[in-house]
Amino acid sequence: MALMITDECINCDVCEPECPNDAISPGEEVYVIDPNLCTECVGHFDEPQCQQVCPVDCIPLDPARPETQQQLLEKYRIITAA
Repeated sequence: MALMITDECINCDVCEPECPNDAISPGEEVYVIDPNLCTECVGHFDEPQCQQVCPVDCIPLDPARPETQQQLLEKYRIITAA
């Protein structure tokens, strides 16, 4: 699944530079994750880096966008042209 940022986000700016796919950007009120670019760091890291650095734990899986590990890996390959 792609990840999402909830409204508990405090706009601390630590997640954005950690995303290897540049999927995180400032939104109108809180940071947002582009689900077309989010691979949960599959292909880059063992765990989502944004979740690792978030001080308020506001980056859960997006239940509206279920994806398998294989689908995430395929998205990674498309994004990186690997």
